Amino acid sequence: MNTRLTSFLFIIALTGFFSCKNNDNVLPQEILKGSFKFVNASSNSLNYFLNGTRINSGGSLPPGYATFYFTTPLGQQNFEFKTDGSPDVLFAWPELIDSLNHTLYITGSTADKAFRTNDTLFVDTGFVALSFVNAAPDAGSLDVFVGDTLRFSGKEFKSKAAFTPVADGEREIKVFKSGTNTLLADTTFTMNLNHIYTLYSYGQPGGTGNSKFGVGITLNL
Repeated sequence: MNTRLTSFLFIIALTGFFSCKNNDNVLPQEILKGSFKFVNASSNSLNYFLNGTRINSGGSLPPGYATFYFTTPLGQQNFEFKTDGSPDVLFAWPELIDSLNHTLYITGSTADKAFRTNDTLFVDTGFVALSFVNAAPDAGSLDVFVGDTLRFSGKEFKSKAAFTPVADGEREIKVFKSGTNTLLADTTFTMNLNHIYTLYSYGQPGGTGNSKFGVGITLNL
């Protein structure tokens, strides 16, 4: 009787052991993701898609505006862009997503007018970390003043400045053609302490409507 009971308990123990092993094997693996955002520096409102599925569930992305970072699975992905209200794809952007932060600047209706930056982010305690990207194809090189201080000098199209610490609060931003007194944009942004921002230019000097030159700002962190 004791032998039969011992055998029965041994079988139960084995069943529990293999059941646990099977559960271990079927635990879902964590899907690693990267961070991506778009800046619409073109003159069209855009809808954007990931592997054929529309990402922006609300309104389209207007000219001069940026998305927040959104997460995408690591590995080879394919973004597509369409003008709002049109079923036709303007262009596709294949992207090998890694675990870093990236921004895609869309400056026209074809892939050769788009470019990607690597966003190496850091928090400089007690300051705002600020960068600048020239995403205006026809503006030439640009100088950017924050208040009365020249912070970014001679930035050409598709170039990205390193992050630099600036004071927080409401700050006047002026953009000039490099080395001249030709003022292209004069605006004000409020930046909060211990955050990271990127200024970006878009549009065309002398342009009107959606093509008007301007400077925008996006929150990185």
